[in-house]
Amino acid sequence: MTRRERRAHQERGSAVVDYVLVVVVLVPLVLGIMQLGLVLHVRNTLTAAASDGARAGAPLGASSAEAVARTRRMISGSLSERFARSVTASQTSVDGAPALVVRVRAEVPALGVLGPSVSLDVRGRALLQEEP
Repeated sequence: MTRRERRAHQERGSAVVDYVLVVVVLVPLVLGIMQLGLVLHVRNTLTAAASDGARAGAPLGASSAEAVARTRRMISGSLSERFARSVTASQTSVDGAPALVVRVRAEVPALGVLGPSVSLDVRGRALLQEEP
């Protein structure tokens, strides 16, 4: 047996070990990036729904209940009903002008269905129309 043949024989099976070492690092990294993308998607969708709901409750004659209903419809249509459970609307003032604030609180599973969850608390604001 030549030196090259002996060396090839000694390294036999090392590809399996290399594969396992790479997969152990790479799979959790990819899954973590995907989960981060999911949480950011849910947060952005909830923020857009809260803002749109606030704008729906801002015109003259509209009520906070309409803002909450619009927000819930948007969340249910985009994500799931479970993210639309805690939607509230309240009036406040922004620089002295009356405004409507729609607040959405939701829990997003951070590590799959059975893992711990991330609490999201987003708000959408719109200035209320006033009679001239």
